[in-house]
Amino acid sequence: MLSRVANNLIWLDRYMERGNGILSLLKVNYYANQDSPELFSWTPIMKTFTTYDNEFYTEDPIECINFMVLNTGNSNSILNIVIKARENARSVQEHISRELWLCINNYYLYLTSKDLDKKLEEDPVHFLEDLRKHHLIYYGTEDITQERGTSYYFMNVGKYLERVILISDFTSLKLIDIGNTSDTLEKSFYWKNLLLSIGGYQLYLKTHKSTFNEAHVIRMVFQDKLFPRSVYYCITKLSRHINQLIESDELEKNNIEFLLGKLESTIKYTTIENINNQGLDNFINDIKGDIRNISLNINAVYLSENN
Repeated sequence: MLSRVANNLIWLDRYMERGNGILSLLKVNYYANQDSPELFSWTPIMKTFTTYDNEFYTEDPIECINFMVLNTGNSNSILNIVIKARENARSVQEHISRELWLCINNYYLYLTSKDLDKKLEEDPVHFLEDLRKHHLIYYGTEDITQERGTSYYFMNVGKYLERVILISDFTSLKLIDIGNTSDTLEKSFYWKNLLLSIGGYQLYLKTHKSTFNEAHVIRMVFQDKLFPRSVYYCITKLSRHINQLIESDELEKNNIEFLLGKLESTIKYTTIENINNQGLDNFINDIKGDIRNISLNINAVYLSENN
């Protein structure tokens, strides 16, 4: 497979995963902000998920969501993310199912339709849920129509790389809030907010049936073997798809396997005590550093890093 094609397949799923994550975060923060605006600000989200030179900040929920979703001047808006995903999909139409291409194209047409900003003003939650449905349709369409082969493996490498980064960023956001309060109840609100943002709230309640214990949340977010948005789960999936690419001679081994194995073991066997001694923020930064090294190794072997 040409490196350009593989690169576009990886970034196609990275963009779709990023868009889904940002939409989930916006919806959860909207709910929380309506109840406790003093605890759940919009500024940290805008700082984290816009470019470093962004100068637009607001605490108005509608203005913020509009900027994060529809503003063409925000390079990381949902509209621009979907435009980039569509461009990547268009260039690799021979390697993805027709249904998947139509799914992305329909999403683009919906985002560029008239009066979408009016729908946002009328009902922000319904607006965000409608957009998230397009991502869920994308995931389902990919799962049931995409051939299990090289293209599928590259797409999943992109998806799980991006998911680990998003989970890490979401957790870092909440750690800043948690570090700014000594109130136990407020801390539990932030942990709950994190779980809602990554879709783990219901599973947490089923598993623990208790208040939000920091150690339990950390184990679930980083070490749970069955939760599809835990860091450990994502790393094992990433390792699986990279190994499939190596076995099919699409990737050379170099030290990718070593880096993945090291990261997987670190997450699996690290104790809560070790994480606390190291500091959760440092633990997260180490994970992000390892993910970046894995990504760079893939690029060094096969791809061009131009996205």
